[in-house]
Amino acid sequence: MKLFYNITEKESFKTRIFRFIMNLYPVYRGTGGRIVFISSDWKNTVVALRLNWRTRNYVGTIFGGSLYAAADPILMLQLIRILGKDYVVWDKAAAIRFRRPGTKTLQMHFNINEDLLEKIKSMVASDAEFEFTENLQWKDKEGKVYAELEKTIYVADRQHYLEKRAAKSIKK
Repeated sequence: MKLFYNITEKESFKTRIFRFIMNLYPVYRGTGGRIVFISSDWKNTVVALRLNWRTRNYVGTIFGGSLYAAADPILMLQLIRILGKDYVVWDKAAAIRFRRPGTKTLQMHFNINEDLLEKIKSMVASDAEFEFTENLQWKDKEGKVYAELEKTIYVADRQHYLEKRAAKSIKK
């Protein structure tokens, strides 16, 4: 599938294999979405969602649940890969706002820039955990926005997170 976004990075063998496996994974496959690109550094990912018999709702447009579910795990998975084993990353909350009915193939670009990574690392270094919100958009090839997704992500120092969980289980 042709990317709507102008991305200069290339995929690596590892990101290509991960993309292939994710697109076959039954839970993700059921969303109707397809990951069409993952840069070798994991900082850029593009997901596509076509209007077809599996994603079509009662009124003939892309089902809102497909718009949400196809985008849901991507940001968290990117951060897990980028930050590594010293961090814990969880989806904390999400909200979606529909702007117009999806009647054609849409794509969403997930971009994690260096400023965001530095902010995450510095906030986790000082506070041991950090939450942030990213705003994402489903767009067509002309750049029209069909839905906006707001994702809240929780990132913590792994040791802090494990201690916090242990303290919670002791209280029970």
